[in-house]
Amino acid sequence: RAVFPSTQSNTTQPWIKMVMEKSTKRVREPLPSRVNDDMDDIDNDEEVEMDFDVNDKHDDTDTIMATAAATTAKVTPTKKSISNVSNSTSTSSSTNQNSIAHFSPELLSQYYSRLFPFTLLTQWLSYNPNVNVNNSSKLFTHREFSFTIEPSPGEEIYMRYKSFANQKELQKAVLKRQPRKIDIGAIFTLPPKDQKSTTSNSNSSTTTSSSSFKPNQRELVFDIDLTDYDMVRKCGCSNANICKICWKLMNVAVQVMDQGLKEDFGFEHIAWFYSGRRGVHCWVCDEEARVLSDAGRSAVANYFEVNLGSDKNQNVEIHAPLHPMLQRAYTTLEPMFIRDILSPSPMGQNLIGQPSCSSDDVNADDDDDGSWGKDLLATLPPTASSVASELTKKWNAQGEYTTPKEKWNELKRYLQVLIGKNGNNGKSSSSSSSTKQAKKMSNADKTKIELWPIKTVFSYCYPRLDINVSKMQNHLLKSPFCVHPKTGRVCVPIDVTRLEDFDPFAVPTLNQLMDELDKFELEQEGHYENEEGDDDVNDKNKNSTKKKKKLVQFEWEKTSLKEPFRYFQNEFLHPMLKELKKKEKVKNEKIAAARVEF
Repeated sequence: RAVFPSTQSNTTQPWIKMVMEKSTKRVREPLPSRVNDDMDDIDNDEEVEMDFDVNDKHDDTDTIMATAAATTAKVTPTKKSISNVSNSTSTSSSTNQNSIAHFSPELLSQYYSRLFPFTLLTQWLSYNPNVNVNNSSKLFTHREFSFTIEPSPGEEIYMRYKSFANQKELQKAVLKRQPRKIDIGAIFTLPPKDQKSTTSNSNSSTTTSSSSFKPNQRELVFDIDLTDYDMVRKCGCSNANICKICWKLMNVAVQVMDQGLKEDFGFEHIAWFYSGRRGVHCWVCDEEARVLSDAGRSAVANYFEVNLGSDKNQNVEIHAPLHPMLQRAYTTLEPMFIRDILSPSPMGQNLIGQPSCSSDDVNADDDDDGSWGKDLLATLPPTASSVASELTKKWNAQGEYTTPKEKWNELKRYLQVLIGKNGNNGKSSSSSSSTKQAKKMSNADKTKIELWPIKTVFSYCYPRLDINVSKMQNHLLKSPFCVHPKTGRVCVPIDVTRLEDFDPFAVPTLNQLMDELDKFELEQEGHYENEEGDDDVNDKNKNSTKKKKKLVQFEWEKTSLKEPFRYFQNEFLHPMLKELKKKEKVKNEKIAAARVEF
């Protein structure tokens, strides 16, 4: 583990000391100055190609870093972009403070070498149950990877069109480059690393036209980010800040999208991942989804898209009659809206406007007039102003004697009476005048009032998709299992059957994972030494101890990554590979039967 010597006890293991020495050496040896000199000559709008030989025999860490630096110094402007790392202050103060402790090049190096699940990633992206570390399928070898590396502090280099023959090559490249970020792209007709050779050349008969290099498969992906909810987050968070209250919006977004993808499109192999900071990513991996054209992807994405307004125009575009998918979504969203949006803190965002908010409450409004439901009732259509006035008086009198759910249901009853749809069952004291008002009201005004509860719930809770991420095959998305450099947290899989249990603040950081590895090793070593030092322990118990050690196949099983990675392996990867194996068997049987008939 790469940490400062002062944090180690007198019982530091030899392998830890060795890593510390290498890490210290790497930190103290700056990259050659000519790297930065060459970078100054490259326009920030240009892209830089950085090729390397995956068969390079550089196993020593310092040699690898020096080789990477030398390669960087020889870069020429072509097609890769260079951008400076932004010193953004938009993240929460706790996130900024913790990121210093939870993320560093040394910690990242240890994560890649010991914990990154290369086997799971390769098995998944190969879509072949027969792959291993030395071989892979065409779907893997033709897959684009991109690396974002930081050759010097504050400077990022983005490397596209990388591809690898197998897991071994991918692993070697990652350990060599130590990318701060890995993105996954489409599956192309040719290996992306060979895309330069596809350029047409009149002097060569062996090259092919550049038009032959194009994407032909890619998972259908969705990106949902809490920053897109800023206009409706009443918990005090904005930009990159998140809390447990507003994170509930992500939970319900996953629930709505997952249900729609499965029930309306029949997709089965869907994986959800935490982005590592403030959002979630969805990967739909069914073959029918992977082969969708750009037009097909746009159709699926547009099916889920609802215009939820903007800062300038907050009008939600929903029309009657309501589409069955939207009606189902409303049924799912309304209970969450009552529990997490209407309810007062610390449970919800306090949209019901409880007048007892203290001056230091993040939900308190400087010009709060003490009226219950002020913010909520203010959004009613002008033709429902009488309802707003009557309920304001009633709720102020009732105070806490009615719950947010009771107030919400009462508001909906009043609106139904106003448009003449609830007979005399409403509890309004002016029901007769409301009936007369309903007769004078236009159908358009009635529709606005009828749709208002649905629009209100959707404006706060309906998934806000980054639609452009989903529309194109050739769009890159962050690789699962990576580490977010701003938080040091791993992009772990999310169990959709236990969404309420997922806590983004409980996702392990690099520093925490290294502590867990150290603790596991010390406990195992201490247990084994105790067994050997006991004269009464028989050989059977010793063998049992050794056998127990061998049960840990991957080092991530020694850490808190075990649960999310095992979930991905058992609930997503294995069922998908099992189905692929079954399809392959059926296909081979059909081929064999056709030969017999011939």
